[in-house]
Amino acid sequence: MRIRSLRKGRGWSLDNLAERAGISPSQLSRIETGHRRISLDQLSAISTALGKSLDELVESPDDSDVVIRPNRDDSRGRGLTTWLLTKGNGPHGLTVAKMRITEQAGSVVPDDLGVHPGRDWFTVLSGTAVLYLGERVIRVESGQAASFSTMTPHALRSDRGPAEILIILDHSGEHSHLHT
Repeated sequence: MRIRSLRKGRGWSLDNLAERAGISPSQLSRIETGHRRISLDQLSAISTALGKSLDELVESPDDSDVVIRPNRDDSRGRGLTTWLLTKGNGPHGLTVAKMRITEQAGSVVPDDLGVHPGRDWFTVLSGTAVLYLGERVIRVESGQAASFSTMTPHALRSDRGPAEILIILDHSGEHSHLHT
């Protein structure tokens, strides 16, 4: 929220804005620092005091709420780029991400198969993904999807060029796949 920057831009102290909005300076301070949730009536009073619409008050001053920047992980030769499409907890605690996998599949099952509670689901947007699922090696082509129990050891690689997937992860899957 832009309350603090708008207040300071006018040269107002916490006390000035709090008085104009009819709330206590301590409440306003906690709202500005994110230590207190703002109610709709407080938001409305603050926007009126600042002479701004509700949209102007809550819009981001930059493009950080619009542009999703990639996170590249080339450690251990992973060749993985991830775009997190949900912020914080997504719907029903799920995380949606787009992944670009460049690490090529080999002729043998890799030794870094992971296990975690839950299920993973992905669809291949382009290229071909190779899903190592226990002892099985499954090719998932563009336009196809896969869903599986993550208690089975698993890993993803690409086949003969990059593969891009859209993946939905529960909390355990997010922690295992995106924070390792």
